[in-house]
Amino acid sequence: MMTTPYERTKAVVDTRELLEMLASADKITIGGLVQSVAIGLLRHYPLDIDLDVSAAALPGVWAPPAR
Repeated sequence: MMTTPYERTKAVVDTRELLEMLASADKITIGGLVQSVAIGLLRHYPLDIDLDVSAAALPGVWAPPAR
């Protein structure tokens, strides 16, 4: 089964949203480990504008994020 550009982009956007939620959560278990990892990942995670540019350059790999 092959991943479509839409599915690939949705996975990236959904993952970013999950990481943002974890990074801003008030109560995290395991001594803040999950939150600190989420913050570190988000530091370099692509924004929607980055995905738009990637989709324009590589439409066979990425799709513009749904808004």
